Amino acid sequence: MNNLVFDSESLNQILENKPASRQEIIEIYQKATTNPDNLYQVSQNLRKKFKNNSVTFSKKAFFNIVNLCKDTCSYCTYKSEPGEAKLSLMSKQQITELLTLAKKYRCVEALFVTGEQPEQRYQEARDWLKENGFKSTVEYLIHSSELALEMGMFPHTNAGNLNYEEMKELKKTNVSMGVMLENVSERLTEKGMPHHLAASKRPKARLAILENSGKLGIPMTTGILVGIGETIDEIIDSLFAIKQLNDKHGNIQEVILQNFQPKPDTRMKNEPSADEKYFKLVVALSRIIMPQMNIQIPPNLSPKSYQSFLSVGINDWGGISPLTPDFVNPEFSWPEINKVDDYSKKAGFDLKCRFPIYPEYFSFISKELRDKISVIEDEEGFVKEEYWR
Repeated sequence: MNNLVFDSESLNQILENKPASRQEIIEIYQKATTNPDNLYQVSQNLRKKFKNNSVTFSKKAFFNIVNLCKDTCSYCTYKSEPGEAKLSLMSKQQITELLTLAKKYRCVEALFVTGEQPEQRYQEARDWLKENGFKSTVEYLIHSSELALEMGMFPHTNAGNLNYEEMKELKKTNVSMGVMLENVSERLTEKGMPHHLAASKRPKARLAILENSGKLGIPMTTGILVGIGETIDEIIDSLFAIKQLNDKHGNIQEVILQNFQPKPDTRMKNEPSADEKYFKLVVALSRIIMPQMNIQIPPNLSPKSYQSFLSVGINDWGGISPLTPDFVNPEFSWPEINKVDDYSKKAGFDLKCRFPIYPEYFSFISKELRDKISVIEDEEGFVKEEYWR
């Protein structure tokens, strides 16, 4: 790898483990818009150096706990209003039934997702919590996480902007947690922009959540949305914001790069999906900004070409469910795991099933959680093959 020489001094420095500045990344991007080959080769070499020839995924069941949400995003169809057919208010019995089914499908991850603080806005959410014996959504999430652990599954919660104490409590039962940064641009929160009516998506609010996760030592998944009207400078600033947080706390275990796809019944329904060439350049830039990071794209959002992203720097497919839909993107089905395996092999990569926490972050969790993982863990810290296949 060190014998490679490129016409860009910045790319050569990156190969020598010297971090690039914001301006250098912008210049690399500008050159790559004409000819991306050098950028792609560097990103792939960095990926091989730090991640070898494996590509990972998490075999999950998606628990759509409650999809009432106090925010309104211009591109989101996850949120439901009371009375709509897609409204989800899972009972304790429904959660137990899905956990039981997920075990039969050999799922490892229990992904618990909720809308943003639904009880603050909706009486229906407060009534639902009361019926199930809880005062808050977080209390319910803690109970659900305990149930998952009892059944040998591992919780990963994505419930929006939780406060410090709520995250501290959830850390006891969750091996990892997640919140998307999406973008650090204040411009995207202005009137007429995607995040105008989503107070929780304000960059300072999201950065504060990620900062708290670092203080608490929670293995954290975050990421950005690509193609929602941002500039490349805003993308680069967002990636550097994640990098700076991780340099400080070391707890960002994964960066998701999610490409925008327009959805019916949203304000952005007529906007074009993220351009694939642009998206691939963003993926490659992410790898050279954070060479050792676990970087994933959701394969269901690039159904015809996801395997080609293996050549531009990713090393993970995220969670894939053999059982439940992607409730955030219901129009995009998960690919079959055996097909992902075939595509990965053809590209020269071995598919491995991971826990919702990556092996290099095991030291962040309690001995109790670590012991539960060890029951089905192989010598590399992944899920034993006979368990998930």
